Amino acid sequence: MPKMKTDSGAKKRIKITGSGKLRRRKAFRGHLMEKKSSVRARRLGRDTEISKGLEKNVKKLMGL
Repeated sequence: MPKMKTDSGAKKRIKITGSGKLRRRKAFRGHLMEKKSSVRARRLGRDTEISKGLEKNVKKLMGL
């Protein structure tokens, strides 16, 4: 049986916390920031947890 490979795109985008939770960056922060409010920009700058519905699929991509 061959080794299972980690998805390199997921590896670069998702971090695993010490307690095993999955963290990701929020979308809509890359460009066109002038028109977005400061409050919105700060909120988008924070990391967030991956939703429960996607967690199983993402863990499989991460090789967990």
